[in-house]
Amino acid sequence: MATRAKMTGDRGEAIAVEYLRRHGFLICARNWRCGRYEIDIVAVKSGVTHFVEVRTRAADSVVPPEMTITPAKAGAMLRAAEAYLAMTRTAGEAEFDLVAVEICPDGSYEVRYVANAVEVGW
Repeated sequence: MATRAKMTGDRGEAIAVEYLRRHGFLICARNWRCGRYEIDIVAVKSGVTHFVEVRTRAADSVVPPEMTITPAKAGAMLRAAEAYLAMTRTAGEAEFDLVAVEICPDGSYEVRYVANAVEVGW
């Protein structure tokens, strides 16, 4: 049986995918894995590959989703993206973005898209 956190995360990712599609992104992969590394969403828009981390929280959480990407997580995202680019032979510009989803007790939600949420030096 799925945990409440897993169900919340899955709902947040579904909301994020729909948000990105409505804003012109083509979804290339969801939950892409390479070893222990994972990319929540890989999307393309205007020729740029976007590696998107989705963070979902209850609206009354102490820490907002945007504040939960640690340096270790940023490093893992970079390694996963490097593997994705090598395995798919994708070239060109890439960005590391965040979709923050806050879910309210009544089931409504708020989505915030943060472009270049993780700065990396390729």
